[in-house]
Amino acid sequence: MPPSTQTEDDFDMPSAALVAFLRAVGWIVGKLAWGLQYKNKELIPEKDGGLLIVSNHQTYLDPYWICLPVLRPLRFMAWDRAFGWFFIGPAIRKLGAFPVNIEKGSVGSMKESLKVLRRGETLVVFPEGSRAFADGKMLEFKDGAARLAISAGVPVLPVTIIGGNKVWPRDTAFPKPHKVTVVYHEVIDAAEFLPDEDSRTRARELTKKLREVIGAALEPEQDQS
Repeated sequence: MPPSTQTEDDFDMPSAALVAFLRAVGWIVGKLAWGLQYKNKELIPEKDGGLLIVSNHQTYLDPYWICLPVLRPLRFMAWDRAFGWFFIGPAIRKLGAFPVNIEKGSVGSMKESLKVLRRGETLVVFPEGSRAFADGKMLEFKDGAARLAISAGVPVLPVTIIGGNKVWPRDTAFPKPHKVTVVYHEVIDAAEFLPDEDSRTRARELTKKLREVIGAALEPEQDQS
């Protein structure tokens, strides 16, 4: 399927009914199939206002797992080619996803991301850009998420997904049962990284910090594997 040709004005707002239905089903399926557990849910900001959620990326199910306890208006980026897939494309569009070109990036998706954050909504971003392999080791983080947070002036909630690499890594065709844990970390204030002279340097510093925080929770799991 060719990449989506969606324009910036075509992005849908999430369907409240669909989100509520999937949230209810998600809790049941998550517990039965993956023994889904959450740590530090109290660190999820409750108040309104823009929030950027940044996580490692292990499976197509990551946004689902991350967002179940997050009772905020949510948007997320998705691979542009996924919008052309049967069933998946219409579903993620109704959930408020908008496309990004993984290889080249997208000016339109960056503009839409800034709009989302400045409207006080929550945006989920995976800085690795693609899913991890079966070993679960993180790929390098791209700086786009950090640049977004700094430009929009919003806090960042780092999240670590543990065990997703055993469920549905990029080198397997279908998901399977395995315990999954989602860990929320202390919010990072992007204002601490406001650029003085070199904005790229500050974005790299924030990116490095995010990768360190998210990766630290993965290390014990990888030591046991």
